[in-house]
Amino acid sequence: MSDLKSRLTYIRFGVAIAIVIVSLGYLAFTGVQQSKSYYVTIKELRDMNDSRYAKRLRVAGNVVPGTIKRQGSRVEFALKENDLTLPVVYLGTEAPPDTFKDDSQAMAEGRFGRDGIFHANQLQAKCASKYAPAPDQPGAPGSQPTYTPAKPMQKAQAGTTTTAGLVQ
Repeated sequence: MSDLKSRLTYIRFGVAIAIVIVSLGYLAFTGVQQSKSYYVTIKELRDMNDSRYAKRLRVAGNVVPGTIKRQGSRVEFALKENDLTLPVVYLGTEAPPDTFKDDSQAMAEGRFGRDGIFHANQLQAKCASKYAPAPDQPGAPGSQPTYTPAKPMQKAQAGTTTTAGLVQ
């Protein structure tokens, strides 16, 4: 009788371990499936078959000037790549980055809807080129470095205070 009880205990313990292992495997598999996304261009998105509605996608392009409309946490805009545009609705938990402006490069991550709108839940924007110096200004890539010779140091007279506050 005690041999039967110990077998039942081992079987119950084995079943419990198997359930935990199968559950962890399922959670790991679905987590990987939900987090992976495919980068596509707007043209590739237009040319895809019905799989475009089921996959998590990333699409990049330039923000079309005048299309940004903010309504609380919802942001509507359009991305442009060559001569193709894609309407995007962003409903994320974070506000769009400060660099998200007209003509900036942006990447939206989410799902393409059957309504023809890309529904994004993540949004990234590159720094606008307006922050870079103009090509003819000092410090711009390709420009000649400017050199200003330093003034020669002068010896302080005895009993005077220098800029460091020391008396010589």
